Amino acid sequence: MHDDGADLDTLYRELQPALLCHLRGAHAGQAEDIAGEVWTEVAASFPRFVGGDDAFRAWVFTLARRRLIDTYRRAGRRPTDRLIGDLCEPAPDRPEDETVALLSLEATIARLRRLLPADQAEVLLLRVVSGLSVEEVARLTAKTPVNVRVLQHRALQRLATRLRGKEVD
Repeated sequence: MHDDGADLDTLYRELQPALLCHLRGAHAGQAEDIAGEVWTEVAASFPRFVGGDDAFRAWVFTLARRRLIDTYRRAGRRPTDRLIGDLCEPAPDRPEDETVALLSLEATIARLRRLLPADQAEVLLLRVVSGLSVEEVARLTAKTPVNVRVLQHRALQRLATRLRGKEVD
């Protein structure tokens, strides 16, 4: 059972925007379908889930990553860096300021994916956009926490160099 007592509907409303944003960044064309598969799996397993909000968030993103890997395998390809067009669509009931923030986030994520190697972009997006801890990202990506920290550090260093107008190796 979920320790914090939140129902699945509430958790869905809280996590769905970040989940879709993450999935669109990784596989824009099938993000909605993959999210549906993730939530179907979550609904089936939710009664047996034990943990708080952080553990639930990590679990949902772990399921999403597994579904993405399955999608790539079925398509016979690996994830690539590419420009994402409609990364984070604003929900129709969001206030205007949240819509502007989402559009800005969309542009930022698309640019991150263009500027960073895939592993650095994935770690940075999982840490910053999805709000996962180093340990959660490490478990999700099958990397060590040290490796996650190094990838995040290198990603931030690369972005800082680009912002200063210098080319990055």
